[in-house]
Amino acid sequence: MNETTSSQSFDHSLYDSVLKRHVKNGKVDYKSLKADKDFATYLEQLSKANPDALPTREEKIAFWINAYNAFTLKLIVDNYPVKSITEISALGKLTAFIGDSPWKREFFTINGRKMSLDKIEHEILRATFKEERIHFAVNCASSSCPILRNEPYTAEKLSEQLHEQAKQFLKDTLRNRIDLKTKTIYLSKIFDWYKDDFTKSAGSIEHYLAGYIDDENIKQMLLNKEFKIEYLDYDWSLNEAK
Repeated sequence: MNETTSSQSFDHSLYDSVLKRHVKNGKVDYKSLKADKDFATYLEQLSKANPDALPTREEKIAFWINAYNAFTLKLIVDNYPVKSITEISALGKLTAFIGDSPWKREFFTINGRKMSLDKIEHEILRATFKEERIHFAVNCASSSCPILRNEPYTAEKLSEQLHEQAKQFLKDTLRNRIDLKTKTIYLSKIFDWYKDDFTKSAGSIEHYLAGYIDDENIKQMLLNKEFKIEYLDYDWSLNEAK
C-alpha cells in the first residue's frame, strides 16, 4: 500500500530499505542518499498519503515522525554539501529570530497541504498527540540530536521504539551526563527547550528522568531533587557519516 485510504495502514517498508542503506550508528551518508531513487519514491508516497485516515493513534504518530525525519533528510540532500542545517537558510543562525529558519520553510506537501518541519513537530506531534517521547525520535540532522534510527517507526513497535530512543539518548554521555561528585546533571538543551512537555508528563524534569534510570541510587537522588541541572551547548554540525 503506497497511499492511505480509510482504515488502511501506511507502508513504510521502502523507507526501511533506504535507511538501512544509508544510515549507520545514527550517521547518514548524504551523498549516496541523494542518488537513491527509492528515497524520492518514498517521499512521493508520503506526499500523496492521507494521514488523517490512518486507523490508530500509533499509526498516525509513526507516520508523522517518519515524515519529519524523511523530509529533514530531503532538506539536507537538496542543499548538499552543507556543514549544518542552520546554513541552509540564507541568513544563517540569526534566522530563528526573524522567522526565516529552515524549519519554517514550506518545502513539501502532504495530502495537498503545504507543510514545514515546524508544522509537523509543533502543530501535529506536540499539539495533537501530546507525546513527549517524540523529542527522542525526530531528528534535525545535527550531532546533538537523538540519533536517527536505521528503521522506520511503526505502529506495532512505536512504544518500544520511543522507550528505547529515550533510554539510549539519556545513556549517551555526549548528549547527557551525570557528575556524582558535584551532584550536577548535564542535560541536552532539548530538556530546556521542551521542559513543559516533560513536566506535564511527569511533574518535573527530575521525575521524568528517574523513569529511565536503572541505577536505584541515582533514581532516588533525582526523585529527591538532589541534582543541580545545567544544559549543554547544542552541536548543530551535520550528522554525516565520514
